[in-house]
Amino acid sequence: MSGEEEENAAELKIGDEFLKAKCLMNCEVALILEHKYDQLQQMSDDPRNQVSQVFEKSLQYVKRFSRYKNPDAVKQVREILSRYQLTEFELCVLGNLCPETVEEAIAMVPSIKAKGRVHDDDAIDKMLNDLALIKKFE
Repeated sequence: MSGEEEENAAELKIGDEFLKAKCLMNCEVALILEHKYDQLQQMSDDPRNQVSQVFEKSLQYVKRFSRYKNPDAVKQVREILSRYQLTEFELCVLGNLCPETVEEAIAMVPSIKAKGRVHDDDAIDKMLNDLALIKKFE
């Protein structure tokens, strides 16, 4: 971004490198770190494979703030949110924070209601209901 432009997540002005990056929800990071943790534990006789304190703290953090624990639910959340043509940033914010109402979703991610986007209140409400169903049956 040029020095003159100010970053603003509400308008998706977050820098080209971030807009193009693949974002992960906390629940996805938790699955990855848990898998790596299991691998490291299996090789625990090798001192080079010990789990660092930073790794353990990171794993605890994402597990604590993950809204979805079941790997199938995590996959379904990404699939559902992907249907709504959200940016990676929007998808991850909504997947991490799990707003319950249209008003909450728009307050958390104002860009989903921006001009030119196809997200009306009904579409946002359907998306939130789909996410709530996953959480309910997890």
